[in-house]
Amino acid sequence: MSKMHTPAMEKIEKKNARRKKPLVATPSYEAWKRFKRNPTALVGLVVVAVLILIAIFAPLIAPYDYQVQDYLSMMQKPSAAHIFGTDQFGRDIFSRVIYGTRYSLLIALFCTIAAFFSGGLLGIIAGYFGGRTDTIIMRIMDIFQAIPMIMMAMCIVAVLGNGIPQLVAAIMFASMPTMARNNRAAILRVRGCDYIESSEAIGVSQGQMIIKHMIPNAVGVMVIYFVGFLAVSIMMMSSMSYIGVGLSAPTPEWGLILNDGKAYMTTAPYMMMFPAMMIMITCFAFNLMGDGLRDAFDPRLQ
Repeated sequence: MSKMHTPAMEKIEKKNARRKKPLVATPSYEAWKRFKRNPTALVGLVVVAVLILIAIFAPLIAPYDYQVQDYLSMMQKPSAAHIFGTDQFGRDIFSRVIYGTRYSLLIALFCTIAAFFSGGLLGIIAGYFGGRTDTIIMRIMDIFQAIPMIMMAMCIVAVLGNGIPQLVAAIMFASMPTMARNNRAAILRVRGCDYIESSEAIGVSQGQMIIKHMIPNAVGVMVIYFVGFLAVSIMMMSSMSYIGVGLSAPTPEWGLILNDGKAYMTTAPYMMMFPAMMIMITCFAFNLMGDGLRDAFDPRLQ
């Protein structure tokens, strides 16, 4: 006797068939599985996520306006009213550090994106075309790389002046050679693969080759460099503000807060301790996250 198929039974069979359908293990999914097995990488990811939330909700978290000066509360030590104490103008350091998260992360992101789309694009072109194009681009990058990054950024800021756009431009130009070299190496890793040669054999255009075949297969390594450069950008930005060639007051940037407190290092060390801790924690979290991404995208490097 044949089995009867009612609409309800067909609906149940289709549902079971969807459940039994095997999942396609994409490279991104496999990389995420390896990333989740790395506890230190997860710690870095959680810390970065918390910092992003702090930056987004800074007006709700900060108890005071970071610009308000209270001359009756100058140089107060950490207390219940002022968790991180106050500076020489009576400004709440905790509020300035909280808002500094927004400035530091956002400016570092802009610097890294600008460096990625300038130096990174040059590296992709050099890695794909090779030959004379590679030689010309990389020799120019070598000339720029002969100057230390921080010194080049300082020279550019000295010419352009202080301000966020000038600082982004300075760090972008200083980071271009390293970003170009890293992206060139990422493209060279996939340049000799079989699927690239097959695509060339069937007449795929150079633009499609780069955009649809090479960049998607090298994006994992590029993401690692991108995350690592976020920490570098924060360090450079803080260093330049600390020595007085970065942002200008009253911007609540961590390096600038350090600069404000260096004159009171012995009498009020808390003025430097808390922003320094934020810089250290942020860079350490990005480095942990970058190491985890490296191991996830290329397990052979573990």
